[in-house]
Amino acid sequence: MVDAIPGPRLAHVVGCGPLKALKNRLRAHGINPSAQRLAVASYVLKTPDHPSADGVWEEALRVLPTISRATVYNTLNLFVKKGLIREVTLQPGRVRFDANTIAHHHLVDARTGRIFDVPFDSVAVTHDDLDGFDVHGYEVVLRGRKRERR
Repeated sequence: MVDAIPGPRLAHVVGCGPLKALKNRLRAHGINPSAQRLAVASYVLKTPDHPSADGVWEEALRVLPTISRATVYNTLNLFVKKGLIREVTLQPGRVRFDANTIAHHHLVDARTGRIFDVPFDSVAVTHDDLDGFDVHGYEVVLRGRKRERR
């Protein structure tokens, strides 16, 4: 069976082979792969950036010009609920989305605002002395600036 490609722009972005893989990835998380969901997934699951919902919407418009902002927001919320992506708040009031669902930390570049993934084991945190609490998880947000080359 050949996958039906929802439109020429989506075919261009994800290609025929990757489209099938993308559909399978959505299905594996219990998500029906509609054209709108594929347009969102084709960007949010492949970008190393941590985009905002509006950033995802702008990219999805390139693939599917009729997609609404509400559809993108609802799709992102569904992806989070199903465990396909994570919602991260690294700055007050600024929600970003992360396709890396493996435990890790983040570093925010103070100069550019760019967000980088930091391997979980590269940051040591002790929490044994938190009397009265059983800690079940933690995430560290580092802030800094990339060193200038000399």
